[in-house]
Amino acid sequence: MALIDELGKLKDLHDQGVLDDAEFARAKARLLDGPDTAFPPPPLAAFSSFRRSTQDRWLGGVCGGIARSSGIDSWLWRLLTVLLSLWGGAGLLVYVLLWIFVPDDSAPVSGTR
Repeated sequence: MALIDELGKLKDLHDQGVLDDAEFARAKARLLDGPDTAFPPPPLAAFSSFRRSTQDRWLGGVCGGIARSSGIDSWLWRLLTVLLSLWGGAGLLVYVLLWIFVPDDSAPVSGTR
């Protein structure tokens, strides 16, 4: 689809009230300038760089690594792990699997030397 057609569709959505002024400006800038860099990277990028923490660890560093990747405090991940462990053991199973299969942050990231 041509750029002029996409801009026309954006204008129509703005005129119909579907997009407010700020949304219209962001969408127009994204079309004209490329993707907006203010948005965080996609979740897959955070997942592929996930490593167990060697600094923020109580046991295996899994919750510290998840906290660093997600931006949520590690104590919340620890609490969630304990609650899931008490509720059927799922938290303990996931924690042990991540401890086994996820390298710690001292290990090199694949694709780099």
